[in-house]
Amino acid sequence: MAARWAPPAGLLLLLLLAVLLPARADRPARTAHADDDPEASSAVFQLYGNVYPHGLYYVAMNIGNPAKPYFLDVDTGSDLTWLQCDAPCVSCSKVPHPLYRPTKNKLVPCVDQLCASLHGGLSKNHKCDSPKQQCDYEVKYADQGSSLGVLVNDSFAVRLANASVVRPSLAFGCGYDQEVGSSTEVAPTDGVLGLGSGSISLLSQLKQHGITKNVVGHCLSMRGGGFLFFGDNLVPYSRATWVPMARSAFRCYIFLGNH
Repeated sequence: MAARWAPPAGLLLLLLLAVLLPARADRPARTAHADDDPEASSAVFQLYGNVYPHGLYYVAMNIGNPAKPYFLDVDTGSDLTWLQCDAPCVSCSKVPHPLYRPTKNKLVPCVDQLCASLHGGLSKNHKCDSPKQQCDYEVKYADQGSSLGVLVNDSFAVRLANASVVRPSLAFGCGYDQEVGSSTEVAPTDGVLGLGSGSISLLSQLKQHGITKNVVGHCLSMRGGGFLFFGDNLVPYSRATWVPMARSAFRCYIFLGNH
């Protein structure tokens, strides 16, 4: 599934060309607060890919217990993060890692608030036949691609800027029936990382857990690759300019830093 860069509402997006974070000694001083440890609430992920010829960027995330690596296609235009999974799989494309295998105790129930939020964004007809019913989903994209599956909970190993690792249990989609978009090639990824502003997005869930603020940015190099930032500590020190994202799908504010 190729990245779909439709601008989400309420997010801060950073587009820089060939920017590298300066050494800590070069950064301006920051006022410290007794109850504020910014490095304990910020995370940086290595970005892989490029605009051409691949047309997508992806990150490696460690999911499950024990944690296993998965490549996720970064998508700022959708909320739901999902992995192709063996549930069993009805229609899955070739992936770089073994399919994620869910267990029954990881299923998110239909009555869960995140399930209701997800279905509120997908449709207005969210009904549960029983409290034990699983949370099914079907998400469709502008390129006609889609994912059909069930919502699950599992741990994500997130390394913070202070080198500590947190392992919150986050909800994401276990996709067992995927359709590849007509305008894209099959992406060399295991799933999609949804960074939209909805409650189901990983960024929103990390905020609910008190781990990072609801701020995301990315730094893209002309040579390919780059960095993805969660939280607000590292990016302000990098001589970057922040701009608010448009709240309308038909207006977009983007700043290209020339460093």
